[in-house]
Amino acid sequence: MKRSVWVAALLLTASAPVLAAQTSCDKVKADIEQKIVNNGVPESGFTLTIVPNDQADKPDAQVVGHCGNDTQKILYSRTSSGNEAASNTATQDAPQNEQQQ
Repeated sequence: MKRSVWVAALLLTASAPVLAAQTSCDKVKADIEQKIVNNGVPESGFTLTIVPNDQADKPDAQVVGHCGNDTQKILYSRTSSGNEAASNTATQDAPQNEQQQ
């Protein structure tokens, strides 16, 4: 009986960091989201995504935080309902690769 109590305690202790890491990531993500909203960006204008470190190199996203003992990154991406950068919008001017005479 004592042995099973020790095994259960050991398993609970070993799984605690995994549960804490996810809670930590959610808290960090919520804190970053609140800071972005406080700076005037509407909640519908961006997304935050938690990804493993090896998946953090997305061209349309910027790393804005890390969590999980630096095993995961938090990525910021603008959505189409937010303010888009001028370089992402089409213009009616001549394409840049054509020379104007």
